[in-house]
Amino acid sequence: MDNIDVSVIVPVYNSEEYIGTTLDSIINQDFRSFELIVIDDGSTDGSLEIINQKLSKSTISYKIIHQENSGVSSARNRGIDEANGKYLVFIDADDYVTGNHLSELYNGQTDFSLIQFIKKDGDKLSKPHHFASELMYCDDFIKKELNMEMPFNFWQVMYKASIVNDNNIRFNPDLVYGEDIDFALRALIYGAEIAISNEATYYYIQHSESAINTTEFRRFEVIDIFENLAEFYKSQGRDDLANLIITSRIPKAIFGNMNYFFYNGYDFDEVLGKMKELDLLTKLSKYEGDGKFKSKIKLFLLSPKLYYKTWKRLKNSID
Repeated sequence: MDNIDVSVIVPVYNSEEYIGTTLDSIINQDFRSFELIVIDDGSTDGSLEIINQKLSKSTISYKIIHQENSGVSSARNRGIDEANGKYLVFIDADDYVTGNHLSELYNGQTDFSLIQFIKKDGDKLSKPHHFASELMYCDDFIKKELNMEMPFNFWQVMYKASIVNDNNIRFNPDLVYGEDIDFALRALIYGAEIAISNEATYYYIQHSESAINTTEFRRFEVIDIFENLAEFYKSQGRDDLANLIITSRIPKAIFGNMNYFFYNGYDFDEVLGKMKELDLLTKLSKYEGDGKFKSKIKLFLLSPKLYYKTWKRLKNSID
């Protein structure tokens, strides 16, 4: 197993409708020095049968690990523990990748690398983001994310395994929402550079039935995650990044998720009530940027109802 360059980790829970396509896309990679680690997180449908059928006929190196249902974070962590590769890649069980996914990510030199993704919702395909640079310092990459200057998801990244393991970076099983960005932003701080490809090799499948329950406000939980991340950065002597979270990332996350709820028909009074309960208006007021976004925040804080009526009339998109 010493010659394995990449470990591909796929957590699976009741994904019989999609897992066959996902596995086929991994099996058919044009990059061969990889192992596939599938963690069956207590599936009760036909997922395991499909997994066994697909992988038993393949020629790739693989492991199938069974565990009681413990959640996706626990499953990913188990995959990290079992991995032998020098780098780690994560693919969700209902997504798929193009045949050059691993070859676009792997260079064997940088601590991290990143590809682009396409969101697929039925027949609708999003346009992938385009980066101007082919190489970035991880520090600059983190700052751009905290300023929300670029779209970014944790599964776009290939992670150097030694960085993840030497610094005990793991997914937090207690988190239901945002555990992925928490993992990525904790890992990236230990890296030097991230290579960037503008090739779109990851297809993220958006399911209409996966929309958040309208009686809950779980998306606001990401605020706690970023506050904890700010404390983590402080412990690493990075007060600049911690301050950027408080004055940019958190206010933008609050405002963006608030608009998400409005866009999806949540009741204004319920949304505002939840925001007051979580003291999000105070945290929103700490934004230190300028321009159009600053004006929107000022309008909302001055008169939430007026902002909502204006937003509803203009049908603003999510910021």
